[in-house]
Amino acid sequence: MQRTFQAFFLAAAIGTAAFAQTSTATADPATLAQRKVSRLAAQLNLTEAQKSQATTIFTNAFTAAQPIHSSLQANRAAMENAIQKNDTATIDQLSNQSGPLAAQLMDINAKANAAFYNILTPAQQATYNSMPHGWGEGGGPRGRMRGPTGE
Repeated sequence: MQRTFQAFFLAAAIGTAAFAQTSTATADPATLAQRKVSRLAAQLNLTEAQKSQATTIFTNAFTAAQPIHSSLQANRAAMENAIQKNDTATIDQLSNQSGPLAAQLMDINAKANAAFYNILTPAQQATYNSMPHGWGEGGGPRGRMRGPTGE
């Protein structure tokens, strides 16, 4: 059972770290947040006040996630080395370290999406709920577990 959880969290962490390497390494949190808010504004017809609040919510989330992404990237690099050396003890250790990091990203993402959802009108919430990604791109009923808010 523990191995199953380790494998799940490792897969999630590696996927998150791989995504983080391409996404968050190329843009600062404010840019990532603005990109997400622009996309959501077009889909949900956000007011200027909602755009401002959403930008703050997602900028804070991206900022909070940066050190976790860095840790996951380092974990992934160490994991690749351990795999190449068939160092199962290190693989177990790194797997156990990656789980809490992936959980932290999920927490940041879920809270950002909850705060964003809270600023929407009921009509906007209905539209948001009907979007293909469910509760936002970063995790939820149908979402994928990625970096904060799906960036």
